[in-house]
Amino acid sequence: MAVREVIGGDGTSLVYRTFGSDDAPALVLLHGWAQSSRCWGEPVLEALAEDFRVIAVDLRGHGYSQAPEAGYDDRDAWAGDLAAVLDAENVSATNPAVLLGWSYGGLVICDYLAVHGSGAVAGLILVGAITSIGRGEKGGRVGAAMRAAIPAAMSEDPREAVRALGSFGNALTGPVGGKGAVSQALFGASLGTPPRVRAALFDRAVSNDELLTRLDLPVLVLHGAQDSVVDVSAAHHAASLLRRPTTSIWEGVDHGPFVEDPDRFVAEVREFARKALPESETRVEPGQGSMEG
Repeated sequence: MAVREVIGGDGTSLVYRTFGSDDAPALVLLHGWAQSSRCWGEPVLEALAEDFRVIAVDLRGHGYSQAPEAGYDDRDAWAGDLAAVLDAENVSATNPAVLLGWSYGGLVICDYLAVHGSGAVAGLILVGAITSIGRGEKGGRVGAAMRAAIPAAMSEDPREAVRALGSFGNALTGPVGGKGAVSQALFGASLGTPPRVRAALFDRAVSNDELLTRLDLPVLVLHGAQDSVVDVSAAHHAASLLRRPTTSIWEGVDHGPFVEDPDRFVAEVREFARKALPESETRVEPGQGSMEG
């Protein structure tokens, strides 16, 4: 495992970790709101690294990456962050990557595709992901746990934030016994994300429905049927727009499928990514997706 740093287009310092051989095909993991690259768990990262060069990114404002004052409502900033990581890791049209986004990470992937196109991308994996955000956006519909956590989860009052993030965190591990240590780690990552960042990530409105209809990439849409953070209808909506979707809905699973059943998660990601990586032709040109309103 190596820890690396790159500077995004607006000067933001971004930290990410790599696992596996530098010669292996790239699998890039983007975490969700108020989390970090450690959310996946070391066993999942190490298992995936047997087949891929795993690149686990701390998004701006999260983990060890810098938390700038601005940029969280800026599509170009998010796109530039991911582009900087891919460039640093020599991902290109001739050496493409599979991008995997969990929760808010799915929206960041859409930001990248809208600005930079899909020339360096072999396939996408959307895990409990949103693809749009804003009132009425079907691709960004949240579940009961997320609705209950807002706005207290953004509060600077520790009593309010702890209560809200505690109940929100239960959705990340689901009703599975023996996950107490994992639950505490995820809860800690949420508290460690500055309140202003937690709030700023929701201070935007963007629809990516048009982008998804144009996207000629294989996409695995993986979602828990009982997801209480991002409603499963968001997954069905994305799949209905995509040209080449593979849908995997996990019954009885909440917002963290890689926590609830890591072996199944690794198996499904591995199978999809192995098939997708040989496909590298360009499918979406920069600027073809719909932009923020």
